[in-house]
Order: sequence, then C-alpha cells, then structure tokens
Amino acid sequence: MFHHCEDQIRAHVQLCALALLLIRVVENTTRDTWRNVRHELDRMHLVTLATDHGTVAQRTTLTAGQEKIFKALNLDEPRRFYDFTPTT
Repeated sequence: MFHHCEDQIRAHVQLCALALLLIRVVENTTRDTWRNVRHELDRMHLVTLATDHGTVAQRTTLTAGQEKIFKALNLDEPRRFYDFTPTT
C-alpha cells in the first residue's frame, strides 16, 4: 500500500493494528490458530436457489467446528435464510 497523506497512513496503521488485535482475541478465545479458524469459517457459504416460484438465499448448515467457534466467541450463529423473492 502506498499512501500520499499522513492521515491515510495513520488510518492504515490503525486498521492493521485493529485487525491484529481482533485476530489475537479470536485465537485466545477459541484456543486455536487464526489459520485454522479462518479455514473452518471459509467452509460456510451462501447459496441462492432459483425456482419457478422465486428465489431464496440460504446459508449452508454449520459444521461442528463452526458451531464451536461461534460458541467460544459468544456469537449467535448467522441467520439460515437471507432472502425470499417470489416471482410476480
């Protein structure tokens, strides 16, 4: 990254520090590496299904590892359904 203004440089450094802090919180809370946590969460997908009656966007079922991560971080699991669009 190349920034021209001092404010942009400061903002970039602060965002990087915040990202590192969040990664360390996740690692310490889950007692796992960021690489493993990220790999497990990357397996979650949002799928859009189209039918004659409309479309629906649905999240894949959580794995046991994903449930463990959300529970350790005291986070609610993401909604299962995101969009229902009936055909008109």
